Amino acid sequence: MALLLLLLLGAVITVPLGERLGLPAPVLMTLAGVGMAFLSFVPNVEIPPEIILPALLPPLLYASVQRTSWRQFAANKRPIFLLAVALVFVTTAAVAAVANAIVPGLPIAAAVALGALVAPPDPVAATAVAGSVGLPRRLVSILEGEGLFNDVTAIVLYHVAIAAAVSGSFSLPEAFGLLILSAVVAVVVGLVLGWLTIKLMGLLGDATLQVGLTLLVPFVSYVLAEELMGSGVLAVLTTALFLAEHTADADDVLGRLTGRTFWEIVDTLVTGVAFGLIGLELHNVFGTADGRELRLLGWGLAVVAVVVGVRLLYLLPATWLAKRLHTRRDVSEEIPTSWRETVVMWWAGMRGVASVALALAIPLKTDDGKPFPGRDEIVFIAFAVILATLVIQGLTLPWLVRKLRVKADTDAEEALEKDLAIRAAQAAKQRLKEIQEVEEFPDEVAERLQRLAYDVGARISPDMVDDERREAYAQRAERFKAVSRVQREMMSAARHAVLSARNEAGADPEIVDRVLRQLDVRSLR
Repeated sequence: MALLLLLLLGAVITVPLGERLGLPAPVLMTLAGVGMAFLSFVPNVEIPPEIILPALLPPLLYASVQRTSWRQFAANKRPIFLLAVALVFVTTAAVAAVANAIVPGLPIAAAVALGALVAPPDPVAATAVAGSVGLPRRLVSILEGEGLFNDVTAIVLYHVAIAAAVSGSFSLPEAFGLLILSAVVAVVVGLVLGWLTIKLMGLLGDATLQVGLTLLVPFVSYVLAEELMGSGVLAVLTTALFLAEHTADADDVLGRLTGRTFWEIVDTLVTGVAFGLIGLELHNVFGTADGRELRLLGWGLAVVAVVVGVRLLYLLPATWLAKRLHTRRDVSEEIPTSWRETVVMWWAGMRGVASVALALAIPLKTDDGKPFPGRDEIVFIAFAVILATLVIQGLTLPWLVRKLRVKADTDAEEALEKDLAIRAAQAAKQRLKEIQEVEEFPDEVAERLQRLAYDVGARISPDMVDDERREAYAQRAERFKAVSRVQREMMSAARHAVLSARNEAGADPEIVDRVLRQLDVRSLR
């Protein structure tokens, strides 16, 4: 328990520390875990492998989906397919071939299991690192899509390979059928659970209860799909995307702010714990070396070279192909536009939580009671790949981005922001016009409402107006700031007065909190 609390504390501290040092928080948390793993007073972490994936992946995946949309996935289906499906198969095959050739006695099924578990880049690591170095939004979108969907392909391949190694038999039609069944079951479970969640949210009403429900939903979706022979990862993605598309209520301001804040906290804490555990598990991994550290390290470095090299050799022609297939009709498809962006995408392919969980989940014995072939070697090599890609690539990615001068397209972002500001202002003016057709206001009130509708857009994007209007808006904004400052002081005094009543004799804390919540909501508005 003390170690878990220490990891949670580290998760909170590494975020501002990483921002100050210009380094990704997941990488810092992993290094902290590595450091703790070799301290004598830190106990060895013994986590049952079967609970790692269902405990860590659902909230991390659900939180990641909150930053994207179904339209984004649909628009980028071609590059996501090339990365999340095709590249996983290519990497798995390449790693399996090399591992089978260099590791004595490692059967092909076990080698395929190794290839499958190191094939998928981690969605959490990729988005955390990519988002912190100011990459173009289209690259972050592709990395998010790849990271979210490649786990589905890799985990199914992993289960097929493990089943073949454990039973000693393999059937290609059966494996293909398992892949299709897993996907269909996952999508059905995700959609049904998403629909039920929306119905439950309508019954609950209260924002606090709704947010609590969203915490349970990803776990239920994952576990239920796995119990029904489906892909838990795909089920969580389906549920999250369904909810993101169907629960958006423009007027639910408090619920939206509460939910976003809650999931940002969950994402930060779970991410920190997950990457801290990667470092802590290193001590146990070295314990399996049994005097073969140099030989195992050599095998690990060879597989690292294959994983990193295959990604580069694949991305170069895949990016060229994506550009060739890209047409003017694909206006919303996001693809790398230069070799520099392709190189950044290559170096952003870090492995993480899923690879750790799959490596530790390898069975100890086969069906005939014999030890699983090459289990210790597979676990050691897997951790070599994870640490090499996560630490080395994670620490050097910011430097590479600066050297290649790959920057976010701020002009396009500002143009989109301006367009949204204009749409917001037009919608406000149209609604005001509709109201004025059925209601009469004094001239001064009508003029004030017109300015308010106009200021809606100007506040979002001041560049949408000409110089004269911008100056007028700036003057109004200054007056508004002065009034807002006084209002904040008034509301602060009111909150202090109510809060002080909590310690008075005869005061009911529940009633005090109810009144304080009303003041908080009014202050928020």
